[in-house]
Amino acid sequence: MKNHRQHPLSQNCNRLLILGVSSLLMACSASSQLESSDDAQAKRDAKAKQNLALEAVIVEQKMPVSELNKSNGRQDVAIVARPTERVFMPAPVTMSESAPATPPPAFIPPAEMMIAPAKAANYAPAMREAPMITAHSSAQSKVQDTAKYQSYQENSWKRVAEDPVSTFSADVDTGSYANVRRFIQQGQLPNPDAVRAEELVNYFSYDYALPNKEDAHPFSVNTQLTASPWNAKRQLLRIAIKGKDIAKESLPAANLVFLVDVSGSMSPQDRLPLVRSALKLLTTQLRAQDRVSLVTYANGTQVVLTPTPGNQKDKINLAIDQLSAGGGTNGEAGIKLAYAQAHAAKISGGINRVLLATDGDLNIGVTNDKDLKSLVERERKAGISLSTLGVGDSNYNEALMKKLADNGDGSYHYLDSLQEAHKVLVNEYTSTLAPIAQDLKLQLEFNPALVKEYRLIGYELRALTREQFNDDKVDAGDIGSGHTVTALYEIVPQGSKGNVDPLRYQADKADKAIKGVNKQELAWLKLRYKQPGSTQSQLIETPIQQATMLPNIRAADQDFRFATAVAAWAQWLRGSSLIENFGPKDILALANSARGNDRYGHRAEFVRLVELSSALHPAQAAQHKAIELAPDGE
Repeated sequence: MKNHRQHPLSQNCNRLLILGVSSLLMACSASSQLESSDDAQAKRDAKAKQNLALEAVIVEQKMPVSELNKSNGRQDVAIVARPTERVFMPAPVTMSESAPATPPPAFIPPAEMMIAPAKAANYAPAMREAPMITAHSSAQSKVQDTAKYQSYQENSWKRVAEDPVSTFSADVDTGSYANVRRFIQQGQLPNPDAVRAEELVNYFSYDYALPNKEDAHPFSVNTQLTASPWNAKRQLLRIAIKGKDIAKESLPAANLVFLVDVSGSMSPQDRLPLVRSALKLLTTQLRAQDRVSLVTYANGTQVVLTPTPGNQKDKINLAIDQLSAGGGTNGEAGIKLAYAQAHAAKISGGINRVLLATDGDLNIGVTNDKDLKSLVERERKAGISLSTLGVGDSNYNEALMKKLADNGDGSYHYLDSLQEAHKVLVNEYTSTLAPIAQDLKLQLEFNPALVKEYRLIGYELRALTREQFNDDKVDAGDIGSGHTVTALYEIVPQGSKGNVDPLRYQADKADKAIKGVNKQELAWLKLRYKQPGSTQSQLIETPIQQATMLPNIRAADQDFRFATAVAAWAQWLRGSSLIENFGPKDILALANSARGNDRYGHRAEFVRLVELSSALHPAQAAQHKAIELAPDGE
């Protein structure tokens, strides 16, 4: 066949024609693709807004970088929804390289991204308003502190001639000390209302005398009197109570309900992960006759584990491992479900208790303290007690945690570490769970012949009226197996300068009251308590003799000295003027003289905390700096 060669000019024209058609087709294709992409993006944006407005439940906290989905050089926020809801996650949009669309939004680094919480008033039981994501500077990235503490004023001086009787409830809560420790270890002094002297003092165990086996009462009571270490003209009185020890093997069967907050605010490592580890520690202590249930709450509630024998530890631990955080905080519904589980497995004559682990940040359902307190009180009367294990920091509602435990015949603890969880749930297992005396009240009447003024150190939130001492319907604190309770009074004896002026028109009455009284008795101590399960109290009465007074604090036993050091530190942290110039240096000297047999190192840790708090305190830091800058010899 003969080959026909085309003219070069004809070949070029053909090539140009082909290229022109191809370019036209590519342009049409790109335009069509861009239009389709724009339409698809618009639909996706509309759907995203609908999902966000109607269904999405965003965890109200700064999301860690690891939880952000990386795509195309930017980071898309993953929206966490309830299990029953669809999960919305913006997908990357693939655009044609030949025809780029509108430029993507500017990249916002994770450190510059904040989830702005919606107002609590806008929360509804079924849905929370989606927070808005806003960009801000690094200087503004500090988390807002919404922690709640119950405010109080420290006990003031009382004139015995006018107000000779002091009445209060026992308290074995220890949460304040662990929370104060957390503050200091984070490099800041605690909120003054987070410091409660009695909880700091009672955090430590003391070698008080145990009650004799033949004693009619389940605890011993001892007193000691010495000179005040911060004012030698005053006196310090210690009341020491020691509960009898009960071996774990002899405890009645326990019906425990673990009630765990799994809302979004519980996701940080020091919250839900710590709670999971703590509950596993407690599980190691359970026996075959014990029963455990696991209930959780967030937006809704769930029974994760029905009543299970305590020896089925693998099953219990597996249920604990499945706990994950996300959603709102419907604490009221969770508490009700936990009580329902406790009633379903209630053991007659046994330990029936709910253990609530939460940061207390409620925002769905009933959230006011009064209604929750009423709920807990009703269940207490029905035989189900409640203890609280608090976690968290910036949003921690300690006021609620303490109030629920106090009204639930339980104890309040704060978990700042796994070591603290081990102390509360393992070392003090029987003390935490097994009460030996309920509604313990103390009343002290001072002798006006010997005492001019007095003040109780701590127990401000446990104060009772004189009439409530004899009212068996008034709730008070419980003490568990092996618990120690310490109360300290500072006293101004007659003949020393007082702090309160006498009343003009009551002076004659006071003088007459002093005549004819027993001048050997400093005070008369009365205690009321109930045997577990009883509705009628028993009375203990004992005099406190002036002759037992020791010359100074150095002559007191080491437990008295150490408790005094802790009480002084609590007052110093609150900025109290009642301990005069007694500061960290004096507290350290007193504490170091009373370390004793520090089996778990708690007293050594206390000394370190006093040193750290001294360095953090502005006045102390300025004083140390002045000493360092002073010329030698000055």
